[in-house]
Amino acid sequence: MNVLEVKSVSKSYGSHLVLNDISLEIPKNKIYGLLGPNGAGKTTLIRIINQIISLDKGEIIFNGQKMRRDFVERIGYLPEERGLYAKMKVGEHMIYLAALKGMTGAAAKDKIKAYLKEFDIYNWWNKKVEQLSKGMQQKLQFIIAIMHDPDFVILDEPFTGFDPVNVELVKSKIRELRDQGTTFMLSTHRMESAEELCDSVSMIDQANKVLDGNKREIRENYSQNIFELIYDGNFSNDIIRENQYWKSIETNEVDEWGKSKIRFKLLENVHVNDVMPLWMEYGQIYSVNEIIPSMNDIFISLVNRKIDE
Repeated sequence: MNVLEVKSVSKSYGSHLVLNDISLEIPKNKIYGLLGPNGAGKTTLIRIINQIISLDKGEIIFNGQKMRRDFVERIGYLPEERGLYAKMKVGEHMIYLAALKGMTGAAAKDKIKAYLKEFDIYNWWNKKVEQLSKGMQQKLQFIIAIMHDPDFVILDEPFTGFDPVNVELVKSKIRELRDQGTTFMLSTHRMESAEELCDSVSMIDQANKVLDGNKREIRENYSQNIFELIYDGNFSNDIIRENQYWKSIETNEVDEWGKSKIRFKLLENVHVNDVMPLWMEYGQIYSVNEIIPSMNDIFISLVNRKIDE
């Protein structure tokens, strides 16, 4: 079952089309990546889901029902535009925001304290928010997004301002909550985050959805039958030259261990098992690996294609 469905949503500001007939299905208990370059329309779609702005066409379905304003209480949101009350003390700030999410009493306070301890901010309970570093403020915003146990959490560029240690801390918490039943939408233009965390992804570029599906299947679909060999020996010009089996992609490289490296693009209907005996005649083969494009490679190729068009 899907926690959220976006059905043929469009949005314009005057003559500027921001979202063009966008449809998404976000399954429960998954981490879903909403990818795209800056200005693609990601934040506009997130604001529509959160009932901050209205759509021009289409509908949003949340847990099987048409989205209503009160459903937003079951959504956690970390916006790209960070916003905290700088003059409030950390503890007061968190209790205030918890109350807005319906959390009250000693149980709410205990839960907030537990999160602050987990993220190493508890000692700042009586300090003003403005005294916190950018990274600490970012951790507060993340806690705010998850502290009311929402069904669905939207994180818009969540790792901005974090050092590598805190990036891993937040990633670990996202995975933990996912395993406990929370669904996440991760909106980002940082492909390495999507590569590591997301189960499925959609990519928006210039108001249009250009990619959608399971991350592993997408990467495999964009593979180009390129294989990298690590070997000892010298491949002669005869084997490097294009033939009925392959094209040479890169030659005369040496890896960090001093082994030679070469890439071949196998032609259509040629399997790596067909050519291994030929390669083995020219040297000792240590490894053969298919080069599967990363999400970053796919992202760049799709965006560049749109520019060319």
